[in-house]
Amino acid sequence: MEIVHVPLGERAYDIRIGSGVLARAGYRIKPFLNRPLVAVITDENLAALHLEALKAALAVEGVSVVSLTLPAGESTKSWSNLERCVEWLLEQRIERSDTVIAFGGGVIGDLVGFAAAIIRRGVRFIQVPTTLLAQVDSSVGGKTAINSPAGKNLIGAFYQPTYVLADVDLLGTLTPRDFLAGYGEVVKYGLLGDLEFFEWLEEHGPALAAGDIGARIAAVKWSCQMKVDIVTRDETEQGDRALLNLGHTFGHALEAATGYSDRLLHGEGVAIGCALAIELSARLGLCSQEDPSRVRAHLRQMGMKVDVADIPGDLPSAEALLDLMGQDKKVVAGQLRFILTRGIGHAFVTADVPRDEVLRLLKDELDRVV
Repeated sequence: MEIVHVPLGERAYDIRIGSGVLARAGYRIKPFLNRPLVAVITDENLAALHLEALKAALAVEGVSVVSLTLPAGESTKSWSNLERCVEWLLEQRIERSDTVIAFGGGVIGDLVGFAAAIIRRGVRFIQVPTTLLAQVDSSVGGKTAINSPAGKNLIGAFYQPTYVLADVDLLGTLTPRDFLAGYGEVVKYGLLGDLEFFEWLEEHGPALAAGDIGARIAAVKWSCQMKVDIVTRDETEQGDRALLNLGHTFGHALEAATGYSDRLLHGEGVAIGCALAIELSARLGLCSQEDPSRVRAHLRQMGMKVDVADIPGDLPSAEALLDLMGQDKKVVAGQLRFILTRGIGHAFVTADVPRDEVLRLLKDELDRVV
């Protein structure tokens, strides 16, 4: 069991990471409740696997549960499902002093957190992330959002959870593809700010993927601590927090181009985006020419998508992808900012990137698509 503290003054909270956490969820959650009732929102996949276990853990502590189950998938982060969540919470007479639990992956965490932020001008919510991606990234830091046809996560709010409970045992029920998609976010932390972590992943990544509980707890803690350190310096992304978007400018454009479908999972887009960001950095002379191949070699060793050519189906032109990148949240005064690197573990934010160089990189990637 490990604990990472998020020191945000009155909004401070803990992230508890370990094995067997779900079975003790009632014991951990009850102290935050003003009455013995919680509203749980999850998705169909999680409901079938783990909802009864969560309900049982809460029942042991005398806590009643009302639950809403939504479809699984990125398309659930929509206006219609946000409305469904909000209206359901109101129907359940969830009060301002009550607590909502987001039980699922990044989609559920983002959606439910946004609903909690706006209902009755804000009710408390607890994140119980069940995917690797959610445990290391989306459940921590208070970003909540839904998608728009114009781009990913463009409608949302900064709203911190009250508590985060991450049970690495739940990662054992993920498909290999879903697990590796989350690993894209794990690798990102090593690339953006910690060469030692990236080297650790090169050595222990295969064991982590194979189910080593100790390695999984260590990777989740390391990732969460890195994110917390950045979030506490820059909660609302005015500066350093943008570093956490390494790989996302490219990745979000690719997600939009594939219609937020199962053709490309978010973490897969991040992994490809990280490889592209490192490649762009090397082309601009910012980092070693060996860095892109080293990153790609590790991703391939883990069995992940690495290149645009790994995405099934047709893709738009390089110009269209660049237009999609222009909808990124990091655009300032019409200028797209990139997260690049001066070497693995040394990322920085810049707007000084020639458009033609980005376009050339995208064209080269698309030329490899068969």
